Amino acid sequence: MKLRLLATTMIAAALLAPQLGRAEPAPVTETAREVPFQPAVTRHQGKFGGVNIRYTATVEAVPVRTEPEGSSADVVGFSYTRDDVKLPNRPVMFLFNGGPITPSPYLHIGGLGPKRIAFPDDVKADPSTFKLVDNAYSPLDSVDLVFVDPAGTGFSRVSGGTEEAAFFSNKTDARQFSAYIRAWLKKNGREGAPVYILGESYGTHRAAAIADELSQGASPLPLAGIFLYGQAVNVIEWPQRPANITSYVASLPTIAAIGWYHRKVDRRGLSLEAFTAEAAKYAKGEYLTALYRGSDLPDAERRIVAARLEAFSGIPAHWYLENGLKITKERYRVELFKNEKLVLGRSDARYAAPITDKGGAVDPSDVLPDAIAKFFQTYMRDTLKVTRTETYRYDSPVPGIDAWSWGTPNLGPFGDFPYYEGISKVMRLNPGFKLMIGNGYYDTQTTLGGAELLATQSGWDPARVSLRFYDGGHMGYSVDATARKIGEDIRAFVR
Repeated sequence: MKLRLLATTMIAAALLAPQLGRAEPAPVTETAREVPFQPAVTRHQGKFGGVNIRYTATVEAVPVRTEPEGSSADVVGFSYTRDDVKLPNRPVMFLFNGGPITPSPYLHIGGLGPKRIAFPDDVKADPSTFKLVDNAYSPLDSVDLVFVDPAGTGFSRVSGGTEEAAFFSNKTDARQFSAYIRAWLKKNGREGAPVYILGESYGTHRAAAIADELSQGASPLPLAGIFLYGQAVNVIEWPQRPANITSYVASLPTIAAIGWYHRKVDRRGLSLEAFTAEAAKYAKGEYLTALYRGSDLPDAERRIVAARLEAFSGIPAHWYLENGLKITKERYRVELFKNEKLVLGRSDARYAAPITDKGGAVDPSDVLPDAIAKFFQTYMRDTLKVTRTETYRYDSPVPGIDAWSWGTPNLGPFGDFPYYEGISKVMRLNPGFKLMIGNGYYDTQTTLGGAELLATQSGWDPARVSLRFYDGGHMGYSVDATARKIGEDIRAFVR
């Protein structure tokens, strides 16, 4: 099971839709590499954002030690630095995926590195048609890129007798990354560079915690900006608990986008953006009021709400009347094509797969990370000249949700923990700090409404926060037009 995403991949399988999940990976027990990691340095040229540049790719292990725990690791990063610009003032962006703790090839060759997989827009295309191509959309012309694999994943390993479980917490994980960022900047003479970070899914938890860690101490490092993609920072706002009416309000725009995509609703000539915006407006207004009133809502009004929900989702009004005007995003994945015996992808609901006779189904959108894992091996060997014989680990070594410390004892990631405050701290530290929040329209793990709630409910200056919604799912950069748009947005972000 690929735990590269948010912990909800584990949670959803265990709690929300057990018939759709897969087995958890066994814990990894190796604690140190047998052979020191030898750096691989190669020179390249490419055209990014319309600009021809020369750049250096460096794959190397950077030793880090966290305090006060004293835990050690050799963290391997994949760095791309432009050759023809003056240092040290060129911006640098550190990028990482989710998990908790999985490596970064998904952001790396999925969409933002100098090479990317060209996935056809046809979600039914044979995976044999996928190709690794030059990525003209990569923002490498404007910002150096460092893709980071946490200890226990990729080629990164714990060291000095440290056990992998030492980094199995929201706080120690962030300390590992913060130590890596500081060490990489010092090693490369970039301590004066504007520093940006981009985290995906659980990586957005990590980004907030890193911001907190870097803001502390005698020598705070005030980040220039953070890009939260597939955000989960305000996970308390939308867990699927029956009594949490906020979750249904936050989920409706995503549900509407999926219904629009699959033509299960009357589009009425509206674009995807216009249709979901209309759903969001209804969700925050009449729908929220109706849910709040609950059993006090008159029957006539209840029927009107059910009809509106049918128009946005494609689920019949009578279903809503029988289910308290509520549908979880997990239930929606099963209900929309129930008659066709299909289930939609959790990380990208454009994809669908048959439900088996036993009622189970793999996530059909797994075709994306599966392809990335395949191509990344070839890319490392042939392009980056990485000659390691040890296994590059794609799956998280964390054996399950209970093995990770979220910062709230016994409550897991859905505890009422103010993850966003780490970002608030760096905002106060650096008046020029900017935040971008991006989500895919068809991502049922992290929703459009959840992103909006984070932007509006965290007490941040709205002039310093921007929201971006992209065509695609949790890995929206797999869509060609979205990869282009994300690259453009990053360029504008770092200027």
